[in-house]
Amino acid sequence: MSKSTDFIQHRQLVLTKAAFLWTQILKAPFWAIYNLLLFILYKDLHATPFQIALFIILKPVVSLFSIYWGSFVNKRPDRLVSNIVWAGVIGYLPFLLFPIFYNSWFVLFGAALFMMMHRGVVPAWMEILKLNLPKGVKERVFSLGSIVSYIVGAILPLVIGPLLDHYSVAWRWIFAITSLLGISTLFFQRKIPIHSTSPAQVEAQPIRYHFFQPWKSALALLLQRPDFRCYQIGFMVFAGSGLMVMQPALPKFFVDVLGLSYTELSIALLICKGAGFVLTSPLWARGMSKFDFFRLSCFVTTAGALFPLILIFGKLHVSFIYLAYLAYGIMQAGSELVWHFAGPYFAKEQDSSAYSNLSVLAVGVRGLIIPLIGTGLIFFIPASGILLFGALLCLSGTLYMNHFSKNVASVRS
Repeated sequence: MSKSTDFIQHRQLVLTKAAFLWTQILKAPFWAIYNLLLFILYKDLHATPFQIALFIILKPVVSLFSIYWGSFVNKRPDRLVSNIVWAGVIGYLPFLLFPIFYNSWFVLFGAALFMMMHRGVVPAWMEILKLNLPKGVKERVFSLGSIVSYIVGAILPLVIGPLLDHYSVAWRWIFAITSLLGISTLFFQRKIPIHSTSPAQVEAQPIRYHFFQPWKSALALLLQRPDFRCYQIGFMVFAGSGLMVMQPALPKFFVDVLGLSYTELSIALLICKGAGFVLTSPLWARGMSKFDFFRLSCFVTTAGALFPLILIFGKLHVSFIYLAYLAYGIMQAGSELVWHFAGPYFAKEQDSSAYSNLSVLAVGVRGLIIPLIGTGLIFFIPASGILLFGALLCLSGTLYMNHFSKNVASVRS
């Protein structure tokens, strides 16, 4: 009986690990061309300023719709695998049609649909990793997948860019080919075994119930779980808003204040940020099992505050720009782990999909409000002042979570 159990657990681990890593590897080429979509819209499709602004806004805002896809797996382990399989098919499908349909509005539709599905499968993936991989292993697997995806996503644009320069229509076929690669991940995902004693709930509910339920579930979690509420306020509201509010000011700061060249920007964004992410991702993964979750979150938000504080010193020497983006890459590596694994951590033995879905919802609400605030501040505050404001918000998140963690520790002792 013990050998049989060991075999099942080993099979779960191997198949789940393979499915997640192959998903990250095979979707990386698509991400590489997707990251150039803003330039394709502007240069090849001659998109209007409104369409460009809409593309930028859509990425965070579609998370408000992603919660409905994610809510389908709440307390339904029987839907976990089909949820990620169908999300992949639906998300990639419009890009298969790019050789035929390639006007600006269709491209915007495809981009929004893909991002909605990309965010929507987070609850399902996190619950699968929680069920099938032991503590410590799931963090390392996630970190490895993120590193591979990040490296491929950084290198491939260097190959794709020259190809697009010489063949203006090549992007249509590159999207179609990379979409097929993305869809091919379903052959690995379908093999993921799900063994759970949780009963499948098949009660039919009216449409109105499905529309309001994700919001009601999120509100209930915030009211019932003060620890999860603290994480959301400190990490998502304070620190997340701090990083987002400064984004509209960065182009003005780089060009008007620092006068950076494209070469200097490329080194900062591709090399320094990439090095920080890749080199520290394994360390963050080990930290997930060694440090208290709130303490680890505080490390991330503190690194987020260091980014704008170091960046301001770029007026003195360009090396501070590189150091700032090294700090940003370090922060991003930790943020990816903390954000994705918050659901499984706070859920403990419960279903984690509702927790992860709330984090997705927070991204959407924040993306709807904060960029507008950041854009408005440009007209009243110097760019360096906005960077300081962003750093202050990040540090506020650190102090808020640290205060809560210390109060909980004193109560327990």
